[in-house]
Amino acid sequence: MTAHELAQVNIARLKFPLDSAEMKPFVDALDPVNAVADEADGFIWRLKSAYGDDATDLRAFDDDWMLVNMSVWRDVNALTAFMYQGQHRQMMSRRYEFFERVDEAMATMWWVLAGHRPTVEEAEQRLLHLREHGPTPYAFTLPTTFPAGTAAPAVRTAS
Repeated sequence: MTAHELAQVNIARLKFPLDSAEMKPFVDALDPVNAVADEADGFIWRLKSAYGDDATDLRAFDDDWMLVNMSVWRDVNALTAFMYQGQHRQMMSRRYEFFERVDEAMATMWWVLAGHRPTVEEAEQRLLHLREHGPTPYAFTLPTTFPAGTAAPAVRTAS
């Protein structure tokens, strides 16, 4: 058993109400994609609401249009293997049909102690940290990863 697991969050701002005809292909893909994730090698946990098997009723940053997706994986390789295959890959390629394009970071990863399940608030802090400081061991991106270990937030120093 490892001491750390990889947490990831990605948020997305809806273009349309979740119950709209425009969002139907996305909504219809949720259960099948989640089922594949649940069975993927290295998958540990994903955020679910108290009302269902997904987290579509949860929001990030108190924004009614901002969906949140969060999960925990064994390592970066396991997450990457899931992300870029099958129906998940197909839905990622269609993301701009359903979600707004934004210039700021909407996804980040960080290491958690094995067994820890992050909260939406924790994920928001990590994402804000990434936006302010770029990739660090506290909050990083797929192109710039860091090894597992304890990582404190970056602190701006006076120049």
